[in-house]
Amino acid sequence: MDNSTGFGFFTGTYDVVNRQRKDFLDPSEGEDHWQEFPGVTHASAHFDGRASFDEIEFPTRGSAGMTLRLYDPAADAWSLYWASSRTGTLFPPVVGGFQPDGTGVFHGDDKYEGRKVQVRYVWSEITENGAHWEQAFSVDGGETWVTNWHMYMTRRAA
Repeated sequence: MDNSTGFGFFTGTYDVVNRQRKDFLDPSEGEDHWQEFPGVTHASAHFDGRASFDEIEFPTRGSAGMTLRLYDPAADAWSLYWASSRTGTLFPPVVGGFQPDGTGVFHGDDKYEGRKVQVRYVWSEITENGAHWEQAFSVDGGETWVTNWHMYMTRRAA
């Protein structure tokens, strides 16, 4: 996969199954630590595939989010910026790229409930009709990660 157009696949409308930890830092296992909710994403590519934008609506939560992804050719890296309708702010970017197997891995620094965390996004299982995204946090410098959010995206038929 060409890193510079790595998000070229992500266009159109997707139905999303979200699986999210109730507490993003709690590594406890078991179904009672997770919640599921639907989403709908509308995604588009720009700048000949070197920029990507999507807006996701969470109808059962009354909120939405958006992501802007920009490719920096000098660094051969993508910067991904998330914003939430709940906060009205742009979160710090995660930066990275696509590996030869097509998996995208991106890292950055942020805060969760006032605590410094490292953030990791992984894009995987990318096909013509879907993709998987996950988010994980680390509070120990990246030695251990707590995966706290999965999005399973299925492209809607045109």
